[in-house]
This record gives sequence, structure tokens and C-alpha cells, in this order.
Amino acid sequence: MGDWLKHAIRLVVSAIVLLLLSPFVPGFSVANFGQALLAAVVITILGYIIESAVGRNISPYGRGLVGFLVSAVVLYATQFIVPGFRVSILGALIAAFLIGIVDIFVPTSLR
Repeated sequence: MGDWLKHAIRLVVSAIVLLLLSPFVPGFSVANFGQALLAAVVITILGYIIESAVGRNISPYGRGLVGFLVSAVVLYATQFIVPGFRVSILGALIAAFLIGIVDIFVPTSLR
């Protein structure tokens, strides 16, 4: 499978996860699939920037408390870039936790 296809699948899976979390996480909402896909792209770019600046261990996909907090900050920051994506601080923390759990069973990163 080509690299572009793997990245496309990763983005679609991430968008679906964001959409599925939306009705269940208080303070977290995504307007539609297009906005979820755009948010997944923005989250990926922000994660790449953070990873490039300070290393893989602190990225949203890193493990531990720091990775969890960075993931929540990335989710929170995404709302300022993507229209139709809204998240409160509590919503970002809950969503980061749940996305971490989902990532254990359905990894969205390419290993």
C-alpha cells in the first residue's frame, strides 16, 4: 500500500474517531465529517510541528502524562483554526484521554 494511502486512511480513521466522540464528550463538538477531517489534518500538522520542535516523546502520540497534556492542548488549539470544531478545556482533556484509549486498540499512527 502506498504511503499516501496509509496517510489518507489514518486521517479518515482520526476523523471518524472525532465524530464518534462528539456526542459523548461534554464540551466537545464537531459539526460534520468535513470539519472532522479538516480537524484531523490540523491535529496532524500541529502534532508534527511539536514533534519536530521538541522530539517524539512529547508529541500527542507520545506516552505518559506529558503526551496526554500535549494532546489536550493540540485539541484545544485546533478549535481556533477549524470552524465547526469546538472544545472546552475539560472537553479537550476528556477527549485526549478517550483518544488515547482508542489509539491502544485502533492505532492511528503508522508504526
